[in-house]
Amino acid sequence: MAEIDLPVVLDIEKRSYQFPWTEGIFLDCMQHGNSSWVLETPQAVVGYGVMSIAVGECHILNLCIDPDCRGQGKGRYLLGQMLTFARSQEADTAFLEVRTTNFNALSLYFSEGFNEIGIRKNYYPCSVGRENAVILAKSL
Repeated sequence: MAEIDLPVVLDIEKRSYQFPWTEGIFLDCMQHGNSSWVLETPQAVVGYGVMSIAVGECHILNLCIDPDCRGQGKGRYLLGQMLTFARSQEADTAFLEVRTTNFNALSLYFSEGFNEIGIRKNYYPCSVGRENAVILAKSL
């Protein structure tokens, strides 16, 4: 991911989440050395991912596919590429959080070998109050 990708990344982010990341959050991630990816087809950017890697662990901070392109294996592909890169950087464990109501994401992560290791109470903002996050982990 580069700054030039941000307009389309932000568009996908806003169409995907009620409380989207801001441009500043993406810039911060890129400027502080987080591994930031875009998934492109010949026509357009259709997804992105952001991951931190440190001390043998990777933490997937954001992985999102354009709503118009979901259900085609693109999220699975991008996740696989990110985890392969994390392994190449000597990470041995991957972590992430996902909303308890994001059943499609949970299904993807469980099918890719992630396991639930905990709950973060009131982690995500939502229209009324806050929503819990499921903490997932996978050995790489």
